[in-house]
Amino acid sequence: MPPQLFIIVGIVVVVVVVLVIFAITIRSRQRNELEDRLGRYSDVNFIDDNKLKLAEPEQPQEKKKESALALRLDSMIAGQDFAKNIKQQLARADLNLTVTEYIALHFIAMLGLAAIGFLLTGGQIIWVILGGGVGLFVPRLYISNLQATRLKKFEQQLPDVLGLWVNALRSGYSNMQSLEAIGREAPQPASGEIKRVVLEVQIGITQEEALDHLLTRMPSDDLDLIITAINIQREVGGNLAEILDVIGHTIRERIKLKGEIQVLTAQGRITGWIISLLPILLAIFLAITQQDYMGRLLSNRSCGWPMLGIGLGMIGMGAAVIQKVVDIEI
Repeated sequence: MPPQLFIIVGIVVVVVVVLVIFAITIRSRQRNELEDRLGRYSDVNFIDDNKLKLAEPEQPQEKKKESALALRLDSMIAGQDFAKNIKQQLARADLNLTVTEYIALHFIAMLGLAAIGFLLTGGQIIWVILGGGVGLFVPRLYISNLQATRLKKFEQQLPDVLGLWVNALRSGYSNMQSLEAIGREAPQPASGEIKRVVLEVQIGITQEEALDHLLTRMPSDDLDLIITAINIQREVGGNLAEILDVIGHTIRERIKLKGEIQVLTAQGRITGWIISLLPILLAIFLAITQQDYMGRLLSNRSCGWPMLGIGLGMIGMGAAVIQKVVDIEI
C-alpha cells in the first residue's frame, strides 16, 4: 500500500474518532436536569429521589428513554468504587456522561490511535502499542484539563462572588437569601455550584454539609478558607459580612500575585514543553518518512526497545523537573 494511502486512511480514522468523541460528549439525554446534577454523587447518600422528582416538572416519557444496554451496564457498575470515582471526576468537569460512556470513550480513543499507528507505520507493532497506550490516557487528560479550566475559572470568580455575598448581607438578606441572589446574578460555573448548594439545603441537607459537598466538587484552597470562616462564624458569632470582605480582599491579592508569577515563569514552562515534545515529534516524523532508518531501532527488541524506554523515561523526568521548578506555590 502506498504511503499516501496510509496517510489518507489515517486522517479518515482521526476524523471518525474525533466525531465519535464529540457526539458522545455533547449528546443530550433529555433527563431531569436537577436529578442529573444532584445524582452525580451517588457515593454521598444525601439525595432523596422522591424529593428530586417533586422538585421539577415531569418530562414527557418518550424523552427519558435510553439505551437498554447502557442502562444495564450502568446498573452493573454503579456500586463499584471506581465508578463512584469516575462520577466524581465527571461532575468536577461538568460533563454529561455516564460511567459506561466514559469507559467506552477510552476504548474508542485507544483503538483509534492504535489503528492510526498501524496504518501510518505499515503495521509496526511498537507504534500500535504506543498508539493504544496514548489513546488510553487521552480521555483522562481531556477530563483533567476540563477540571483544571473550570476550577481556575471558579477561583477567578470567587472575589466577585464574595462581593455579591457581602453586599447582600449588608442589605439585610439572610445567608441563604444571599446565596440565592448569587445563584441568580453570578456567572457560570459559580452560579451553578451555588444554586446546587441552595437546592441541597432546600431538600433537607444542612448548610454545613452542602458547603462541604461544594468543596468536594471544587477543591479550591480559597473556597476552603471561605467555608472554614463561615463554619467558625456560625459557632462563635461575629460579623459575617466583614469576615467575607477581608477574605475577598486577600483572595484578590493572591490572584494578582499568581498572575505575576505566571508571567515570570511563562518562558520556563514553554521551554519545558518544547524540549519534552521535540524528540517525540521528531521520532514520529522519522518513523513515517524514513521507515527503513527508524526500522532498525524499532525492530530490535534486545537493544532498540530498551533505548526507547530509557529515552522516554528521561524525557518524562526532565519535563517533571522543569515543571517542578516553575510551579511556585503561593
